[in-house]
Amino acid sequence: MLGFLVHRLATMIPLLLGITFISFLVVALAPGDFFDSLAMNPAISPQAIEAMKADFGYGEPLLVRYAKWLWQAVQGDLGVSLSHRVSVLTLIAQRAENTLILSLSAALFTWTLAIPLGVLIAVRRGKLSDRIFSILGFLGMSIPNFFLAFLLMRWALHTGWFPVGGTFSLDYEQLSTLGKLADRLHHLVLPTIVLGTAGMGSLMRLMRSAVIELERSDFARTARAKGLSEFRVLFVHVMRNALNPFVTLAGYELGALLGGAALVENVMNLQGLGSLMLGAVLSLDIYLVMGSVLISSLLLLFGNLLADLLLVMVDPRIDFQRLEDS
Repeated sequence: MLGFLVHRLATMIPLLLGITFISFLVVALAPGDFFDSLAMNPAISPQAIEAMKADFGYGEPLLVRYAKWLWQAVQGDLGVSLSHRVSVLTLIAQRAENTLILSLSAALFTWTLAIPLGVLIAVRRGKLSDRIFSILGFLGMSIPNFFLAFLLMRWALHTGWFPVGGTFSLDYEQLSTLGKLADRLHHLVLPTIVLGTAGMGSLMRLMRSAVIELERSDFARTARAKGLSEFRVLFVHVMRNALNPFVTLAGYELGALLGGAALVENVMNLQGLGSLMLGAVLSLDIYLVMGSVLISSLLLLFGNLLADLLLVMVDPRIDFQRLEDS
């Protein structure tokens, strides 16, 4: 296990270098920069703008600027945001909580519904319930997140049952601890449904296919021949093997959820990393963009690493040597 961890952590280094360098290059070479918008403000003199450029190292070559940012990032300093004038780490920490809560609630919503529904329609394949849930699954995969968000916001505005956008109410700070929890959960309902619906359809279909395939496998027939009940065959033998691919998929789902959360946050006016990243890209706030890219990349890479570790724990046929060779 130690050798596997060392190998995986070592492979992350060139990946992160490539991701950050390309991102830095794209933002730095984009037409204009953050200071172009400041130049349009008559209250800011050209001399002040030039002084700010010098403070942020804009007069240095691109590779030198990237090397300096990388050296600071290795030491835990992601720089200062050009637009907010505060530490990038401080900004990300303030917004990361909301994004992680939304992503985890969407993952919980998706997996707790998709897995049992996938088993249900596999057992009842060809029947009415299979057709109904299959159609709903295809609809969930087909409807774009932003369109579903608009539909639910219109419905919430009409009924008044749920808040239309926002992370918490205006009187949030005056609420009790239980009231704050209830308020956050109330605001989470619609974003969770929007973010979780798209993944639920695909996971449900994958679970259906896996259960149908494994029900006909040799080990399932052997278990039935030994006199085990169909319930035990399905939920002890078939389900354990059917879940193995989903453990690996969970690592990739983390990155997908974070990407989907960014879109949902902007549409539904949620104060998370997505809206922060969009503002940074639009204003060409290069250090805030780089900090967001680095944090997102680390979450995705460590999510995949965790998924591989869990796969070894749940599947005795897979060992660390096989994962390392792959």
